[in-house]
Amino acid sequence: MTFELFVFYLFSAILVFAASMVITRRNPVHSALFLVLAFFTSAGIWLLAEAEFLAIVLVLVYVGAVMVLFLFVVMMLDIDVATMRAGFIKHLPVGALVAAAMAAEMFLVVGPGNFGLDKYAAPAGHPASYNNIEELGSVLYTVYMYPFEIAAVILLVAIIAAIGLTMRKRPKTKSQNPSEQVKVKSSDRLRVVKMESEE
Repeated sequence: MTFELFVFYLFSAILVFAASMVITRRNPVHSALFLVLAFFTSAGIWLLAEAEFLAIVLVLVYVGAVMVLFLFVVMMLDIDVATMRAGFIKHLPVGALVAAAMAAEMFLVVGPGNFGLDKYAAPAGHPASYNNIEELGSVLYTVYMYPFEIAAVILLVAIIAAIGLTMRKRPKTKSQNPSEQVKVKSSDRLRVVKMESEE
């Protein structure tokens, strides 16, 4: 067993452990922190696969931005842990069936036979001048240009829809109008009352 294979098995074991802890922990904050660990180990596996750009993007975007947002939302919400645990036990058989189906699909799609690899054969290494960012960009903007643009348009529509849902007017919500506030004069807010002095 080579050192790279040992590191791959180590990262894979940590990733499976972290993913299982994400869905089994009672505390949502602990689940989010285990998801951060899963992201880091996934980035390590991508580094072993010589996909440095994807590993850096995973750490910067998901760990640096998305997980901070997740933690902020989870800590701001008042989550009833007992109700959530009861729902977890209730839907456990369906979840196990879906997990088994997803594992079977991933094995059929990502199996080594579909990539022309033997059971224990490793892919050929790249030369020192290989640049995976250049290769990713050339494939993304040539072969997959239209799907990439369609995905960008769908994300833009989703952003606009989310803004539209949050910006709807609520009749009972109190709001301030800064343009009206700056027009206020001191005579509108302050009234001087003259009173005789008391002894």
